[in-house]
Formats: sequence, structure tokens, C-alpha cells
Amino acid sequence: MITLDSPVETVLGGAAKKVAKVRDALGLHTVGDLLRHFPRTYLKVGELTAVEELVKGQPLTVVGRVSDCAVRTYPDRRTGRTAYRVEVVLQTDGPDLRMTFFSKHKGGAEFHRSRNEVGTTGVFIGKVDSFNGRWQLTNPTMVPLDGVGATTYAERGETQLPLADAAGQAAVAGLRALFPVYPSTAGVESWDLQAAIAFALTVLEPPADPLPPSLRDTYELVGLQEAFERVHQPDSYGDVTRGLMRFRFDEALVTQLVLARRRAAHRALAGRPRTGTRPDGTVGGLLAAFDARLPFELTAGQRSVGAEIEADLAADHPMNRLLQGEVGSGKTLVALRAMLRVVDSGGQAAILAPTEVLAQQHHRSLTALLGDLAGGGMLGGADEATGIALLTGSSSTAHRRSTLLDIVTGDAGIVVGTHALLEDKVAFADLGLVVVDEQHRFGVEQRAALTGKAETPPHVLVMTATPIPRTVAMTVFGDLETSVLSELPAGRAPIQSTVVPLAEQPSWIGRVWERVREEVAAGHQAYVVCPRISLEPGSRDAEEVEALDLDAAGEQVAAPADRPPAAAVEDVLAQLTSGPLAGLRVAALHGRLAPDEKDAVMRSFAAGSIDVLVSTTVIEVGVDVANATTMVLLDADRFGVSQLHQLRGRVGRGGLPGLCLLVSRADAGTPARERLDAVAATTDGFELSRVDLEQRREGDVLGVSQSGRRSSLQTLRVLRDEKTIVRAREAALALLEDDPRLTALPQVAAAVDELEASAEASYLEKS
Repeated sequence: MITLDSPVETVLGGAAKKVAKVRDALGLHTVGDLLRHFPRTYLKVGELTAVEELVKGQPLTVVGRVSDCAVRTYPDRRTGRTAYRVEVVLQTDGPDLRMTFFSKHKGGAEFHRSRNEVGTTGVFIGKVDSFNGRWQLTNPTMVPLDGVGATTYAERGETQLPLADAAGQAAVAGLRALFPVYPSTAGVESWDLQAAIAFALTVLEPPADPLPPSLRDTYELVGLQEAFERVHQPDSYGDVTRGLMRFRFDEALVTQLVLARRRAAHRALAGRPRTGTRPDGTVGGLLAAFDARLPFELTAGQRSVGAEIEADLAADHPMNRLLQGEVGSGKTLVALRAMLRVVDSGGQAAILAPTEVLAQQHHRSLTALLGDLAGGGMLGGADEATGIALLTGSSSTAHRRSTLLDIVTGDAGIVVGTHALLEDKVAFADLGLVVVDEQHRFGVEQRAALTGKAETPPHVLVMTATPIPRTVAMTVFGDLETSVLSELPAGRAPIQSTVVPLAEQPSWIGRVWERVREEVAAGHQAYVVCPRISLEPGSRDAEEVEALDLDAAGEQVAAPADRPPAAAVEDVLAQLTSGPLAGLRVAALHGRLAPDEKDAVMRSFAAGSIDVLVSTTVIEVGVDVANATTMVLLDADRFGVSQLHQLRGRVGRGGLPGLCLLVSRADAGTPARERLDAVAATTDGFELSRVDLEQRREGDVLGVSQSGRRSSLQTLRVLRDEKTIVRAREAALALLEDDPRLTALPQVAAAVDELEASAEASYLEKS
């Protein structure tokens, strides 16, 4: 009896090597794994395939018709005998493809000719090549559409079914209006998989459906067996849609059940309410004193989000909130008020920044905002004041020792730092709130290392201006409580973003530097951002940007071998100072500079002593120079959407209109160029996160990955399937309310337990 749990070899024929490749390379170990290996596309059996652009080396599967077949003879140089060559022309709805078969014997040539008679129609699978300016299909495999078996062409004219005869005949018998094309690997063709799957469907014991009929009826889902048949042997694209809808709902339901349990577990944690009252009953006055000194009114959004956060802080379970706000919307001010509430409650707050430049900027801006309220324990400090500490990797030994003491004794109510805060030696007196700035720069484990320093689980506030794909996925799945600051404070000016396409208009780079000089002449300042520090061979730095070449499916691919090196700070600085920006005050900023030197450069730029700052992405977040109006991003296609949006937000901050020039050598129509065009078209952070998600996918929704390049989701796509996800969440909540342990749905419960225990979910409790 063949079941979904049967080993995959029970429905595979052929050599052991092929079975091993199905198991190891494709990860298909059971019949159920095989049946959940869904087609990547379908071909209409009754129509010739529309072939548009061919690429040499590209695997191709087409429905074609033989339009010409001729047998040629030629002398075999090695033997001196007559050899045979069968030349076939395959017609598609696009370019014709040549197929050539060689044979030493007349019988072999006759075999190839008989299999390729003019008018023969079939599914042809091979690789695209080019010879003498003509497109070819090399090493082709053919599945005739007249009910005959499959034919694999070999040099000697031998024929065989790729797998067991029973599997091959089942596959041919199962051919419908649409022919499935499967993701494959070297040594295992799409046809092999199609034959094995078709055979499996004929011998499979009808599987028990994990979803009860009542649930299937409520959400209009087909049964499990029917779903497999609709996906693998469809008569129409409607069949495919109905079948895939069932599997997407199943996956969404299991994921939603895991997330719902996670939310319940998080709410069950014993957090400490932070209401502004200390453990001894006294009421802190730091937040009230700060609000009274603000020289401006909070925006309506800041007041609303502040109220949400205060309510979370007052709860007896930890807050887990995402604060999404446009660049310059005042997220830091909202976070500061939350930190002051915690300090008023007798606790401490830590803000984790991804770079030293940003940490130093936060320390300066928080100190400036608080004034004498930041002078706790110091001469001249206000009565309600607290201490603000800064800890980075480059802190001197004496400063580090003093800072660690202030943190562990509680003298520092607010602690600002980089990854240095995660070290074992850093201990807090009472860590009550963790603020993670630009959370996409930190992994789950890093955030967990900081929250783990609290005696009771602390409240967590993560902030970002452009959610990375994983964050958008978590938001759509409802895992994080989300606050949005959509209103910009007064004084923020619009930013004009323009792509400078050097591939089509190389002379425009001259105009870029003219615009920079014009802004400087008007008394303003500019940034020039480069992906690298130096062009020295082998030179690398953690802040340098890797190439972000993406293929049409959104997967990262290697950059072309002939791609010019990315612009580097040291080289660009030399070129500009001796060329188009000669005479201007130009300086460099990057991660290899000593911390004191970096700080001095930023202070000089903020003071107006530097006209143009040539930098890496160290100025990506947090840097606030009101007089900077122009941002030039060289090789902008090397940056991701989030980085581009963040970098652009460094200008237009002082009431002056901003200009962002996205300089790129990427060709029009490429994914990299489309990414730039999208950024130039909108300043809406959520819209850009959707663009990013469409190109890079969701990332590991339940796990630790932050890249977005690989997804733990199999059939679901967060943007495409939002409605399915919402419906599945509704179903999950109803199921857990009626049956928290899912005892009535053992298969669903097992799937939930498996996902919770898997590597993807191993850090659920730490997120």
C-alpha cells in the first residue's frame, strides 16, 4: 500500500543514482514530498509554445511541431566510413529551433527520422544553444502528444522510458490539456518527475484529509486528493488555481496557528508594568518635565502612537511593537518619550544602533533634546535628570570601565550603544525597555542577546523607516503590533529623486557635478555615497555593499564578470577634488577612519565647514544635517531598496527642498534598474517595502534569516496571498478558541508541532 509517508523510491524506477538525486538534490524523501513538488509552469498541449527571448544555455521546455526533417551523410574522419546526420527543424510560436542527431549507422538515422516525421507534435525538453547564427535545442527529450511512450534521444538511436515503464505509461495516460513542467536538477529531468508523480497518483491510497468537511466548506476548499490531481493533472488553469488555493490555505493555517500560539505565549510572560511610578511608590517626573520643555507641538501621529506605547508599557506582559515611520517622521522622539516613561518607573532603557556613527548621533541628539535632564548625578543637572551612557566597540578602556559601572548601578537610565551592548560583560540594574533602531540590521539572536540581560522580559520597540521583506511578512501575518507614523513634522521638505542612466546617457554625469556645485554656491551641502571604500585588490570592509544583481525571479545571482568595479570613496574623493569639484571643501567618511576622526568629520560637516561629504553607507541612518540638500548615490543599483530610501532621507531635513540623484550604469528593463525607478517614483516607505518584497520575497518568516533571499514559505507569497493569509488567521483563531490543543485535528496539530520544532521556528520565543 502506497501512502504519503511511503519512501519516494516506491514510485521511482530507474537507477539508484537517479533516486539519490531525487532524495538529496531535490529533498524529496517521501511520496508526500514528491506530490508537494509542484510544477513551476504549465504548457498548453493544444498550442505551440510562445517563445520570446532565447538565452544560450537556458533550459527550455516547449510544445513544438516538426516542420522539416532531412537525413544527411558525411565521411567519418576517424573511420573513413559514411556517417549520418539527421537535421530537424522544430516550429514554435516564435523562433524555429534546430535539432541535430548523429549516427554511425543507417538504422540509427532511420530511427531518428521516424521519430521526427514532419507534422509530429510533442513536448520537447533541452538546452538552448546557437550555431552559425541559428538557435538549437541540444540533448532533447521528447514526449509525443499522440499517446506513444516517451523518447530519449541518444547517439546510438536507443530509446527508453526515463523511469519504470508503468510510471511512464501512467504519465502519458495522465496527459491533459496542460502539461506540467517541474523544477528539476542535473540528472533528473522534469519528465522524470512528471512520470513518477503521475504513477504515484494511480497507486496512492486515498489520503486522510487533515481538514474537516465543515472547514473546507466554510472556506470553499477542495479535498486533499482532489487538490493533488488538480495541480498535477489539470484540464485548465482554473483547476491549478483551485488546487494551489488548498495548499496555500493549509500552509497559511499552520503558520497562523504557530503565530497565534506565539502571541499567546508572549502575552503570558510575566512582564513588569512601567506606568511612571517607581517601586517605592514615588511618581517620576522626567517625562512630564521633558514634555513641558518641548519647543514644538507633537504631531497628531506622535501623540497617538505615544498613547499606544504607554498602554503597552503599562500592561503586565511585555510589549512587542514595530514602529514604522517615514524618514524624519519623529520616530526617535516617540522612542525617547517611551524610554523616559520607563526611567520614571525606576527602570533603564537601551537603544541598539547598527553603526558607531548612528550611536554617536543618537547620543548627541538625545543629550541635546534632554538638556539638563540628561545630567543625572552631575553638577547642574535637573532634579528629575537621568544619565545617558554611550558604549561602542571603540570606547577606550577607561571610558568603557566607567560606562559599565554606570549601567550596572542604574546611574545610566538611558544606554546608547552598538553591538558592544551585547557582550557578556554588559549588565543592567533593571533593563525595562529595548529599542532597536533600524531593526533590519540586526538578527533575532542579536536582539535576544540584549533582551536576555533583563531579569524579567523587557518591553521591546523596533523601529524602521522601510520594513525589510521579513518585517512586512510578519506584519501581514499579524505577529507584531504595529504603529505607523505617516505624518511628517513641520519643516520637512519634499525630495526630488531622479535616476541618472549612464548606460543610455553617459554625459549626464557632468551635469550631476554641476548640480552639486550649484547647491554649494547657494550655501548648501551635499553627500556623495559610494558602495566601497577602496578599489585596492582584496580590500573589503563590513560596511561595503555587495552587488545586488537579481534575476527575474528575484533571486540573487552573481554579477557579470565584466561588470566595472563599484565606485570607491578614496578614488572618488581624488577624482572630485582634482576635477569637477576642485576648489570646494570635500572630505571623506568611512568605517576605516578612527572613531575620533569620524566624529570630527561629522561635527565639521554639521557645522558647515565641509561642503561635500564623500561617504559609504555609514551615514545611512540617524545623521541629521539640516543644511544638506543634495544626495548623489554612485552605482545606486548596488544598494537595496531600504538603503536607498534611508540614504535619500538624509537630505531635505531643514525645510529646504531635497535632491537625490541615483547614478547607475544598469540597463533599462533590468531588475536593478526597475528597483531604482521604483525608488524614484515614491517616497512611501510601505510602498517601497512591497516593491522590495516582490523582488526579494519574504525571507524566513518564522526564523532568524533577515536577507529576504530565501523563503521558508513553500507555496505562499505574502503579497499575492494576503487574502488567504487573513482568512487562515480567522480560521486559526476560531480553532484555538474551541480547541486550544487541536485534539480534534491531529494531523494539523502534528504539522504545527513540527513547524514549531523546526529550524525555521527555533528562535520564535526570541523574536
